[in-house]
Amino acid sequence: MRKWMLGVIVVLVGSSLSGCGYNNLQREDESVKAAWSEVVNNYQRRADLIPNLVATVKGFAAQEERVLVEVTEARAKVGSIQLTPELINDPGAFAKFQAAQGELTGALSRLMVTVEKYPELKSNENFRDLQVQLEGTENRIAVARKRYIDAVQSYNVTVRQFPTNLTAKMFDFEVKQNFSVENEKAISTAPAVTFDTSTPNATAAPVEKPAPATN
Repeated sequence: MRKWMLGVIVVLVGSSLSGCGYNNLQREDESVKAAWSEVVNNYQRRADLIPNLVATVKGFAAQEERVLVEVTEARAKVGSIQLTPELINDPGAFAKFQAAQGELTGALSRLMVTVEKYPELKSNENFRDLQVQLEGTENRIAVARKRYIDAVQSYNVTVRQFPTNLTAKMFDFEVKQNFSVENEKAISTAPAVTFDTSTPNATAAPVEKPAPATN
């Protein structure tokens, strides 16, 4: 008898939570977390490419110290941010993350513009491999950011709308941070990494070939 009563209570509680939107909130919260993990993973993939990129460029254009330092410092700033799941609930921390990634994107863009002055570098096999990896990573970042933006928009609507807003308040489901509209175009635009391939290959000092990026 007790087992039967317990089963009834479980069913009633489950139905109540489902009816008040709790299950939807839980599901959308998990979707946001998964999308955020994808964003972080792809930004990390980009950061992992930078040391080899800087070393390769330096091998051909050591005099371009300013842009090389900019990229290195921007990467260091990105690396100093603790990318925890809680970051998307903290407006200040999220803004800091977004700004740091924007600075790194800008520094990489300036580096690629500088590279145009060095045909030997552009034709180097190691650099060309890095170019392909960076371009692919930037595309992945754009896709991951879009999925995160969509997931957060859906979740935030659910958190704010009646009657699920009452359930959200009861169970501490809070509005999550999203990428700001005013920075969306600048941050989501991949650095220009497509080069003129008509320049003959030049002899250059061998540079260690980077391992393929992994998740």
